[in-house]
Amino acid sequence: MSAQLPLGAPSSLRPILQAIRRHERPVELDLWLLISTGGLLAIGIVMVASSSFPILPNDPFYYLERHLIALGLGSVIGWVLYRLDPNLYAQHAGLLLLGILILLLLPFIPGLGVTINNGRRWINLGVTNFQVVEAVKLLLVLFIAGYCARRSGELQTDWLGILKPLGVSLVVVAALLAQPDFGSAALILAVTVAMIWLAGAHLGRLVALAAIVLPAMALVAVIEPYRVERLVSFIDPWKDQFDSGFQLTQALIAVGRGEVLGVGLGQSVQKLHYLPEAHTDFIVAVLAEEFGLFGLMVTLGLFAMFASRCFKLGLEGIRREKDFLGYAAFGIGLWFSAQALVSIGVNLGVLPTKGLTLPFISSGGSSAMMTIAALGLLFRLSADVRRAEAADCEASARPLP
Repeated sequence: MSAQLPLGAPSSLRPILQAIRRHERPVELDLWLLISTGGLLAIGIVMVASSSFPILPNDPFYYLERHLIALGLGSVIGWVLYRLDPNLYAQHAGLLLLGILILLLLPFIPGLGVTINNGRRWINLGVTNFQVVEAVKLLLVLFIAGYCARRSGELQTDWLGILKPLGVSLVVVAALLAQPDFGSAALILAVTVAMIWLAGAHLGRLVALAAIVLPAMALVAVIEPYRVERLVSFIDPWKDQFDSGFQLTQALIAVGRGEVLGVGLGQSVQKLHYLPEAHTDFIVAVLAEEFGLFGLMVTLGLFAMFASRCFKLGLEGIRREKDFLGYAAFGIGLWFSAQALVSIGVNLGVLPTKGLTLPFISSGGSSAMMTIAALGLLFRLSADVRRAEAADCEASARPLP
C-alpha cells in the first residue's frame, strides 16, 4: 500500500512522497551483502583509526571522527535511497543527466569551487569540502542502467545505440580531465563500457571504439609531466626512491614488513610519517604491514563476496524482467570492484599511482559518504529482486483455475 500524502503537501513533492512508501512485501536484509559490506566497513574503521592517529598528535582521532561522521551522513542518504522506488530513477533519466552536468560544473564556479594540490575537484559546503565526482559516479551508473534497460535492443544492433551512452561518459571524462582527475575518468569510462557490454553491445564494435579512445586517453596521460613521472616511478620506483618513487617504495616496504601475519594492529612503522597518504590512498599498505598476507586475503575475499553478490543480483533482476534493477546492481558492483582493484594494485606496485581510495576502507569524507549512500540503494535493489522472486514462486505454486 502506498504511503498517504501529508495534508498540505506541495504538489511538486507528490512524486517523491509517493515514492517513499511502505514496502508491499517485507523481506529480510541480504545476508551475504550484509556480511561482506559489514566486514569491509569494520576493517575500514579499524584501519582509519590505526593509520591516521600519528598525523595529528594533539588530536589523534581527528580523521577517525570525520570518517564516522561521513559514514553517518552517508547512512542518512542511503536510508532515503533505500526508501525510494528505484523505478523513479529510470523514469527521470533527464534529471539524472542534468544533475551530472551541474555537479561537474560546480567546481569551476568562483567562490564555490576549491583547489587542492592543483586539482579543482571540490566544492565548499561551508562546514566541509565535497568532491563532486563521488556523486557523479552514482548518478552516472543509474543513468547508464536506465539507458540499458530502455534501449537494450539498440545496443545490440545499432552503432548509435552504443555511441549515445559512450558520448555521455566522454563528456564526463572531459570534465574530469579538466579538473584534472585522470583516475576517476578512466574508472568511469571502464564501468560504462562494461555495463553496455553486459547489456548486449557487440564486442567487436566496442573493440573498434576502444582502438580510437584508448590511444587518445594515453596521449592525455603523457601530456602532463607529473603523470609521466608517475609512470616512470612505477616501472622502477627504486631508481629515485627519495623523490618520484618515494610513495611506492615506502608502500612496498610496508607490504614486505607484514609478511604472512603482520606486525600487529597499531605496530606499523611506515605510517609514522614515512608513507604519505597512509589513511587514504595507501591504507592497503598499512593493512598489509599490520595484518600481513592474511589480512589482505580476508579483505580481498570480502570484496569478492560483495562483487559476486552484486553480479548475482544483476542476473536475477534481468531474469525476472527487472532490467533496471539488474543493470544498476551490475553498475554498482563494477564501480566498487574496479576501484578496489586499482587501489589495491597501486599499493602493491602492479599499477601506476591513480589517487583512488579503497571503497569502504579508506578515510575520505566524500568517498565514504557516497559509498554508504550507494550501499543503501543496493540493499533496495536486492529487496526488490527478492520480492520479484517471491512473487514468481507464489505464482508458480498457485493452482490453475
